[in-house]
Amino acid sequence: MPKSTGSGQPAQDELPSTLQRSDEKAQRTYAAALDSAEDTYGDGERAHRTAYSALKHTHEKVGDHWEPKEGGRKGPSDAQAEGGRDTDRPTAGGVDTNATKAHLQDVAKRLGVPGRSRMSKDELVEGIRKANDRATRRARED
Repeated sequence: MPKSTGSGQPAQDELPSTLQRSDEKAQRTYAAALDSAEDTYGDGERAHRTAYSALKHTHEKVGDHWEPKEGGRKGPSDAQAEGGRDTDRPTAGGVDTNATKAHLQDVAKRLGVPGRSRMSKDELVEGIRKANDRATRRARED
């Protein structure tokens, strides 16, 4: 089923909850990529993975929603989003692993990740991923 209306706007009730709480650009990006992927792969997991991969090129997950990447930077957010069809690398769940350590520390601060000032870049990514998962769970329970 198409995620975009005839006018190209995302069908709000069909977007994942994290995207319903995100800006219009994130919603349009995901919906357009999903529509295209469903034309190619059919309605299924592969189409959704493809749409999220496209979204991760322009947005990063912060808490329970998606935000544009720092400074409008574009590109894959992690090794999985960077790869192709047969890529089997770990995903960071929408955390931009290619961002600067300073940016990751800022995001971790916004999310209240404890111990962030002593964390390595990899530890910050993992801490943010866990905080994002918690925030998304809480938002879905409300």
